[in-house]
Parts: sequence; structure tokens; C-alpha cells
Amino acid sequence: MNTEDGGARPVVVGVDGSASSLTAVRLATREAAWRHLPLRIVHAFIWPLMHVKMGPSEAGPHEGGLRHDAERLLADAAALAAQTDPSVSVLTDLVTGAPSPVLLRAAHDAELLVIGDRGLGGFTGLLVGSVAVQCTAHGRTPVLVVRGEERDSGPVVVGADGSPDSAPTVEAAFAQAEMRKAELTAVHTWTRAGGHAHGEHHDHRHDSATVAEEEGHQLEEALAEQRKNHPDVTVREHLLRGKPAKVLVDLSKQAQLVVVGAHGRGGFTGLLLGSVSHQVLHHSHCPVLVVPRAPG
Repeated sequence: MNTEDGGARPVVVGVDGSASSLTAVRLATREAAWRHLPLRIVHAFIWPLMHVKMGPSEAGPHEGGLRHDAERLLADAAALAAQTDPSVSVLTDLVTGAPSPVLLRAAHDAELLVIGDRGLGGFTGLLVGSVAVQCTAHGRTPVLVVRGEERDSGPVVVGADGSPDSAPTVEAAFAQAEMRKAELTAVHTWTRAGGHAHGEHHDHRHDSATVAEEEGHQLEEALAEQRKNHPDVTVREHLLRGKPAKVLVDLSKQAQLVVVGAHGRGGFTGLLLGSVSHQVLHHSHCPVLVVPRAPG
């Protein structure tokens, strides 16, 4: 998308008038300001696909009608963005189509996609709306999902499993911590117990210490390059045996952001969203940044 900002890739935010999407506008505006990028506010206008009348009814006011409502929604979101940070260049876009396909197309040329976890018309039994799930599962752009409590303090938390696919996740987490001037908590967990062959006498404490040391080396290797690239970021390592999703969700209670990869170590290739990222997305107490694996 060409913009007045010299063709810069924008931060895209999807809006539908819900409280969640308005929070998404605030977060997206801050992301755009930190990155010195324009903000593109997108509303998926599905009604033309339903072949219903777009304009005001004959009995209603001149400014009524579905299209006018959508335009007002975008204007209100743009006003909120300007109030949040007037330095950010704002573009609004009314795009015909269903929300998920519209946002995925918009994100194709974007630096970041920001969406609410629940939109208007969502089923109350769902923890996260279908649009958020589809965009994080199918997108090739990082997706910031509004979840839980919006905080300006607390650490950025990242899950680093040591796999090659986790490198973009770690890189994104360091960048977020630097932009937010926040501490980074790097989490690495494992479930293997270690030990010798069955029936052989061994010291469990020694085995546990050896496994912890090996896993610690993996975490150090996962962080090494980005420590050099972001020397001002303070890193706190969180190394323990346990289930990664539970640890990340627990840490999200005090964090301002949790960063996870769309795919993790040991994930089934047929799954579009890894089990850890899926659980964190549904249960986190703060916003979640889902980072896709590197292309190739």
C-alpha cells in the first residue's frame, strides 16, 4: 500500500465499534508512534455481500444508513487515535468483505496487525473471537491481540523454546521491550526428567541439575544474538521444569505484554497455531503478540 509516508508499511488495526476494538486502536496508535509508522484503521463492511440497502431509509434521517454508520465508526476511531498520539499519521479504510479475509489482506503489506480479542456479535461462550483466532493462525504478519488488562508497566514476557522457529519471536520480544523501556522476562521450560536406563541406580538430584544446566544453555543460545542487538534491554531469565503455557499465563498477570510464536518446538505440522500460543491467546491476563515463523 502506498502512503504519504513514503510507502512505509503501516500498523493496521481492525475496528467494529466494540470496546475491545477501541482498546486495539489505542494500542495500535502507540505501536505506530514507537515505530514511526502510519496507522491504517480498517473496518470490514460485510453488508454489501448481503445485498441490503446501504443508504438511509425513506422514513429515517438523511445521515442514517449502514454506510453512514460505518463511516462514523471509522471517524470515531480516527479521533481516538489522534487523541492518543497526534503525531501519528492516520488513514481510514472501509473495505467490503468479511472481517477475517479483509484483515488478513490488509496485514499482508503491514508491519503489524492489531485486533481485539472479542468483537461485536461474539458468542459469550468463546474466550477469544473467531477473527482473532483466524488472523493469528493464518497471518504472516505479527498480530497483537487485545487481551486482559491494558498496562503501561510490568515486563514483556517471551517464551523461548530454543527451536529455530523461536528466533523471530525472541527478536520481536526484545524489540517490544526496547520500545516500551521495559524489562524482558525470557521463559524456558521443559518436561523431560532425565536419568539413566530403567533399573539402574542413579541420583535424581544430579539428573535434574544436569537437565537444568542443559536447558539453561539452550536459553542462553536463544537469547545471545538479541542481547548483542539490544544491549540496553534488561533480561530476567525464568528457567524451570513445567508446562510453558501455564507459566506464561501466570506471568501475564503482572506483564504488559506476552510474546509467543505461532508455532513451537514439537508442534504438529498440520496445526496452524501451536498449542502453547493457542492456550496463551485464550487465557492471558494481558495483550498477546503472536509472531509467525520466518518464511522459507
